[in-house]
Amino acid sequence: PSLLYKASVKDGKIVFPGGTSYHLLALPTFDTMTPELLKKIASLVELGATLVGLPPKQSPSLVNYPACDAEVRELAQKVWGKNETPTKLTTTTYGKGRIFYGKELSTQADNLYPRYELTAGILNQTTVPDLETSGEIRYTHRHTPGTDIYFVANRSDKKVSTEVKFRVTKKHPELWNPVTGEKKFLPEYKQTSVQTILPLQFDIHESYFIVFRDTAAAENKSSTAPAKNFPDTQTLFALEGSWDVSFDPKWGGPEKAVFNTLTDWSKNEKKGIKFYSGTAIYKKCFDVPVAAENFAAAKKLYLDLGTVKNIARVSLNGKVLGTVWTHPWRIEISGALNPGGKDNTLEIEVTNLWTNRLIGDEHKPPYTGVNSKTWVKWIESGAPHKTGRYTYATARHYGANSPLLPSGLLGPVKVLAE
Repeated sequence: PSLLYKASVKDGKIVFPGGTSYHLLALPTFDTMTPELLKKIASLVELGATLVGLPPKQSPSLVNYPACDAEVRELAQKVWGKNETPTKLTTTTYGKGRIFYGKELSTQADNLYPRYELTAGILNQTTVPDLETSGEIRYTHRHTPGTDIYFVANRSDKKVSTEVKFRVTKKHPELWNPVTGEKKFLPEYKQTSVQTILPLQFDIHESYFIVFRDTAAAENKSSTAPAKNFPDTQTLFALEGSWDVSFDPKWGGPEKAVFNTLTDWSKNEKKGIKFYSGTAIYKKCFDVPVAAENFAAAKKLYLDLGTVKNIARVSLNGKVLGTVWTHPWRIEISGALNPGGKDNTLEIEVTNLWTNRLIGDEHKPPYTGVNSKTWVKWIESGAPHKTGRYTYATARHYGANSPLLPSGLLGPVKVLAE
């Protein structure tokens, strides 16, 4: 409660020195409150704040007792205006502010506070929600001068297409992608007197910033931005057939292997691949199997990796294009394909977690010489261990029968056109 002494009121909201602001102040269902705190709350309501709660009946303190109890009752009657609390939820005013109170706040209390549905219903009467959507979207919202910044995130393991309503008007929306660094104007939106409504698309667990600025439209006025917030993509062709894959022999993998199809390392019959942890390089040479005119309308070309466990760096024709580590598992390849689409060389470096190597080593004789103060001798020397183990940890989190984690490039790998 002491934090309230630092609060003020601006535009009907309770504002704290750090900048956070609140539309409602909900009181706990106590019969007691100190005179000093009640005076502060009364001043906030008088200046325009909205209060949800019952009037206190006495002070919990013995300071200035019994006069403190009389002071609380007198001020409560002045603010709430009645000696008797109504049964149903009732609204009264004090100064510029409003008070919602009634016995149902306490009879339907959830632990110390009014039931959430009651308070949420009151909030809906006083303001439009900051963000509304039917999708499983979570968000945060902050302000800077002239700008509203929303961070929006898909918390589900499914792709989501949904309409999102933001409590922002008279500003223009942009999408800032924290994974790729891309910033783009969103031309597809409509505004009401209190909201901006945007159709948005999210990949699995995808998140980004929606930034509203006065200058966004002007900055993008001369751009060739598409008419849609999320332009359509189509598959031009898939990279099918075999892949040459090289593992690091120092970590137990084969220096050369051929994958006729993209498969999970952990399901491979060869133990050097099944229990491999580290980086493997996938290589494929290909010609573009579609006519050049199919590329003419494409604004951008992407390589979609399907699914990767767990991170990949992509190079095409000797040009490093970047790293992907989350959904969507795609990277732009515009301008990287050879002219005419002939003799393209694709390399994808894939790195997994080290769990499978730890599990694989549990199939070998256990490490020895472990105690709380010294390293195992073979770790200190850097020499290979005589048991054939590759790893050592100060705790054994896995056994030989622990489940292996999916690993590698799982695909399917496709070239997409926007």
